[in-house]
Amino acid sequence: MSHDHHHAHHGHGHHHHIDPDAGDARVAGAIAVNLFLTLAQIVGGVVSGSMALIADAIHNLSDAIALVIAFGARKIARKPRDDTMTFGYGRAEVVAAMVNYTTLIIISVYLFAEGVSRLFNPPEIAGWTVVIVAFIALAVDLVTAALTYSMSKDSLNIRAAFLHNLADAANSVAVIIAGVVILIWDWRLIDPLLTIAIALYILWHSFAEIRPVIRILMLGAPTNTKADDVAAAMAEIDGVEDVHHIHLWQIDERRTSVEAHVVISGEATPVLTALKTVLRERFSIAHSTLEVETPGAGCAGEPDGTQPLA
Repeated sequence: MSHDHHHAHHGHGHHHHIDPDAGDARVAGAIAVNLFLTLAQIVGGVVSGSMALIADAIHNLSDAIALVIAFGARKIARKPRDDTMTFGYGRAEVVAAMVNYTTLIIISVYLFAEGVSRLFNPPEIAGWTVVIVAFIALAVDLVTAALTYSMSKDSLNIRAAFLHNLADAANSVAVIIAGVVILIWDWRLIDPLLTIAIALYILWHSFAEIRPVIRILMLGAPTNTKADDVAAAMAEIDGVEDVHHIHLWQIDERRTSVEAHVVISGEATPVLTALKTVLRERFSIAHSTLEVETPGAGCAGEPDGTQPLA
């Protein structure tokens, strides 16, 4: 997989790509931190009889699982292409992101429902222990976030796991704020109100982030490139009489592919070279499959060749 045309169509120009193995080490580190905390919290919860501790352990476990999915997908995505996966395995990351966003949406819907039900029946808070535990959890969430933050800008797969983590960090902050407010002013509604606010915030983020993931899985064109624009640019080249049956889609986050039927008058080779150049330089599409037709021959099954798009 060539990395020369990395982010031309994403619009952000950072090229500080970390070495994949260093990236794996960071994700593995984040998983280890979360699993260690999960274990510590379960032990602490059992010893102190605190349900809050055990609930928090489950949160951190879900973070660890999201990271495990992301880690696995990174590994799979780097496998070389073979004759069953002719485009390579790059989409594994897109599938993993889809899984992680879906679970995140389910979690936030559940949180929202939980918050609403607690509005009618505000909980007791179990003293300072819960607040202190939330501080420890927040520290771990921040370490995890720090490990994955720079990678999340470049990878929709890591971004999904990162968002799980952010949700968890927000939760810990909510527990701290709510705990302090309840302990000092005894205003119990703060807890469900914060829960609902966080659930809505995560939902809003998840829906924004899941759209490009679905778009790639649905074989959509890249966000800022339209098939018609590509066809028009191709048709402008000398010797090209018509472009039809154009399909434009993203193979994965970094690679875009196009296929089209091109009617060429005269010598095909120079025209094809010009076409590939335009695709690469103007639209950063390095993968193109072009079927050459001669004028008047038309498309099989389309005597007049009038249908512009498939």
